[in-house]
Amino acid sequence: MSKVSYDPVELTRQLIRFDTVNPPGQERRCAAFLAEVLHGGGFDISLREFGSERASLIATLPRASEDPPLVFTGHIDVVPLGTRAWVRDPFAGEVSDGRVHGRGSSDMKSGVAAFVCAAMDVARDSNPPNLRLVITAGEETGCTGARALVKEGDLGSAGAMVVGEPTGNTVCIGHKGALWLTAVSTGVTAHGSMPEHGDNAIYKASRVIVRLESFAFDAKSHETLGRPTLSVNTVHGGININSVPDRTEIGIDIRTIPSVDHAALRETLQKRVGNDARLEAFLDLPGIWTSPEVDWVRRVAHITSSVTGNDVVPGAATFFSDASVLAPALGGPPTIILGPGEPGQAHQTDEWCSVVRIREAVDIYTGIMRDWAGKT
Repeated sequence: MSKVSYDPVELTRQLIRFDTVNPPGQERRCAAFLAEVLHGGGFDISLREFGSERASLIATLPRASEDPPLVFTGHIDVVPLGTRAWVRDPFAGEVSDGRVHGRGSSDMKSGVAAFVCAAMDVARDSNPPNLRLVITAGEETGCTGARALVKEGDLGSAGAMVVGEPTGNTVCIGHKGALWLTAVSTGVTAHGSMPEHGDNAIYKASRVIVRLESFAFDAKSHETLGRPTLSVNTVHGGININSVPDRTEIGIDIRTIPSVDHAALRETLQKRVGNDARLEAFLDLPGIWTSPEVDWVRRVAHITSSVTGNDVVPGAATFFSDASVLAPALGGPPTIILGPGEPGQAHQTDEWCSVVRIREAVDIYTGIMRDWAGKT
């Protein structure tokens, strides 16, 4: 087996230097770089292209075992920089004051770097685990890369899955589902001086917003995930100041818990807004939940605690992840979200990740992988 190894902080910096802002993404060069790294570590590589200059990566550690593998997953696309000026070059991967700086440092190139380095380490063991890495493009725009992988239909199954999203190296055993809706109100345009000849779509939209603001979910609070939420976050309408608007679109962000059925919820909301709007879904992702009583979760919590020195009480992530798409396709394995990035740094200007957290994550991931090798 190859003796190639990488420093996780340096690998994080190298990944940051690939501009994979999504849109447009252009993750292929970054994915190809990681493919070369992992091939040098003894992994079988499958680069999965979709779209122009875009690709995801599946890397499998060869092992004569029929047991389902342990899967680690993470994405290499990042969100746009925002309108504020950055203090440091967002694609330089500068290290200062014990932090790696740059877009994607926390969300989530540090997580990818950490599990790649951990995988390279355990690949040299005499009894390596049955291990697969699924590194995706397009997560930030609705898990499009993961969807493309699932559509290809040859992912196989998984015994368990670790998602390296930013949790500050705490163990999360679930996240809410996401249902993003557009409420479209239509009317008839007219000259602004003669509004009686038109049908104002903004007035209809305003009534919809009031009805949604007072909406109450008929669902008990989840013991870890909390309550479902609904928030109206965008409003777009009107052509110009002196024309009655004939179309308005409202963006609705809904986060759900396991007891909420998305199809039934859409029907309920459509009845609530009535004829003032038509609801259209443009993102519909189920939540992720694994019981804290699962033996593997207990073992992961113990490993994490032994590395960080902190008591571990499994919690929930506030964001959704590729696990919403991958977990069902992999047979619904126990899934945790655990990564070195700082949750509060995700999508922020002057994003950073702690060097200590990155090195901790490698030790945690290595422990999880070697534990899996001992149990399969």
